[in-house]
Amino acid sequence: MPTGIPYIIANEAAERFSFYGMKAILSIFMVQYLWLMGDAPTEQMSQIVASENYHKFNKWVYATPFLGALLADIFFGKYRIIMWLSVVYCVGHGCLAVMGISGSAGWWLFAGLALICLGSGGIKPCVSAHVGDQFGPNNQNLLTKVFNWFYFSINLGAFISMLATPWFLQWYGPHVAFGVPGILMALATFCFWLGRNKFIHIQPKPREFKRELFSKEGIGVILRLLPLYFFVAFFWALFDQTGSSWIFQSQDMDRHLIIDWLPSQIQSINSVLILTLVPLFTFVIYPALGKVIKLTPLRKIGAGLFITVLSFAVIALIQVSISNGATPNIGWQFFAYLILTCAEIMVSIVCLEYSYTQAPRNLKSFIMAIFLLSVSFGNQITEFVNSFIQVEDPVVTFAAELSDGEYAHPGFDNEMNTTDDIIVTRKEGKTTKRQLPDEETLDRAADIITLWSENNDLTLPTTAEALPLLSSLTDQWGSKITYTRLASRTARISSPGPDKKSGTQWDIGYIMGAPDKSAGSEKKSNRKTWLEKRKEQLGVVDEVTASTSPITKSTYTGGQPKLEGPAYYWFFTGLMLAAALLFVPYAILTKERSYLQSCDS
Repeated sequence: MPTGIPYIIANEAAERFSFYGMKAILSIFMVQYLWLMGDAPTEQMSQIVASENYHKFNKWVYATPFLGALLADIFFGKYRIIMWLSVVYCVGHGCLAVMGISGSAGWWLFAGLALICLGSGGIKPCVSAHVGDQFGPNNQNLLTKVFNWFYFSINLGAFISMLATPWFLQWYGPHVAFGVPGILMALATFCFWLGRNKFIHIQPKPREFKRELFSKEGIGVILRLLPLYFFVAFFWALFDQTGSSWIFQSQDMDRHLIIDWLPSQIQSINSVLILTLVPLFTFVIYPALGKVIKLTPLRKIGAGLFITVLSFAVIALIQVSISNGATPNIGWQFFAYLILTCAEIMVSIVCLEYSYTQAPRNLKSFIMAIFLLSVSFGNQITEFVNSFIQVEDPVVTFAAELSDGEYAHPGFDNEMNTTDDIIVTRKEGKTTKRQLPDEETLDRAADIITLWSENNDLTLPTTAEALPLLSSLTDQWGSKITYTRLASRTARISSPGPDKKSGTQWDIGYIMGAPDKSAGSEKKSNRKTWLEKRKEQLGVVDEVTASTSPITKSTYTGGQPKLEGPAYYWFFTGLMLAAALLFVPYAILTKERSYLQSCDS
């Protein structure tokens, strides 16, 4: 066994802990914590904007491997690139850990994520190739064993971090939650440095790299793989939503299953399933299916794409249940994870192995980087969708540069002192109140819903139940007042506003909230979370606490997404189904080849 392998395994486990731990809490942090990181509260980020930012980060993490591969294969070699970019990686974690101590928290977040994109992404295509560099003709039989340990260390680090880091965030706050992964990344870098004299260092061969890249064989391999990566990108567009939309969905579910799960912890089930299912597929499922049908890599990938459709269909059905007012158990989302992990094994792992077999010897890192671009493109798809469905909030745009005080927004007609003006109150740089036009009609609708809820065990009516209750109400512009049940404890009362068009920035209304009845029946710990303490320090009063009624309401202007609830998940389910169907003729027409090199080539 090469003497440098233990250093690589230790490095990989610590690095994966740092990356997955940071990423596990990123979506929740942007929505619930970021607005409280300064000296005064700022505007709170919406879930749809947080999802867009999360996938934008993922996009760049998986785009920078292309740069890392080029620097390693042409100029500096794998070891130097891994070492240098690991230091950049550590600085990125440091920026996240000190976020909010001074200066703008948003800028610290941007700087930290940008540096992590460069560091984490840049080393991705080099690390696994560096493992292979340690083996020669005399011990290449041990390579499979080492890659098994390498893969185990990745999932072990990910599992532990996705359980621990959300717990750190809840009780000790963002500085500790982001700081611990940073410390682990520093240890990973130190472990790798300790092995510097143990490693076999393969120097870059730029001439051979360029010759193979621009050869007929090299160009042919890339052209054959690009269509495959295009289809696989749609898998990543859905899979990486386990860190965004799936987390936000779990907040509306009953998360008690053996233990009480935090929303961000639920992602850890994927690592456990991977460790369990990979041997099952390798030694049981694939051999059994191989007796019935020839299992080529493209057939495995195609089957995985269709299985991905099924996993998102389950998530869409969960959202249907939530929108109807139920609180389904988190076990249903675990079931979706089980299906999605099976798809991951058949798509991601098979595609990675297939890509390696296709790559000429001096293009291994480069082809791995192109494969990772499929992950980047998939996240670009999800980022684009989340950006496209956003509706601008005119108050946020208008009030961004205002000082404390009360101001009148001119509204849709852009004229002051007319019936569509919106009155905005600012305090310490944050919009604290919005007085809506025709608030009297909206208040009548809210009172009707509140009365119904108080007569029905403090539950909100479904969309269908509320329809006859509000059928006689119209706003001052002649449009119907509508009601939409969003989740078990939230609903929306809305008017299309002065432009008489729903889904625009001029929509106005209330978000209604019902109490969490389960919380009252359980013994609440006297220990306060970091978030509760921070709100007390900044004087932030929760609407539920401030309201005299158990049914709360908060005003909104615009800002409601065009695609939400079950429709959002059904859209991605349909998108994945279309990609899977189009993959079938591609797989039939493609002739698979293998380009594995002999050890002396």
